[in-house]
Amino acid sequence: MNSDILKGKWTQLRGSVRNKWGKFTDDDVDQIQGNAEKLVGLLQERYGYARDRAEQEMNAFLRSSHETDAADTTPSGNRQMDRDGEKKRRVS
Repeated sequence: MNSDILKGKWTQLRGSVRNKWGKFTDDDVDQIQGNAEKLVGLLQERYGYARDRAEQEMNAFLRSSHETDAADTTPSGNRQMDRDGEKKRRVS
């Protein structure tokens, strides 16, 4: 499932990937193209992670991205901005 999320939402996730893993270059991100194996390989190469750790990092990132997307799909009337510009639930 996580590889499907990565492939399907790669265009939206590119910037977040660069923010999360600052050692990635634009060329690295272009090379990944939504391929989970390539992301894991680059995490191993750039950060020296073992394969298990790289997969855990990727999965945690995708979970947090998916949860953020799910929160953004609530009806706009149920959300408002707080003082810091963050979305929050309206208390009824």
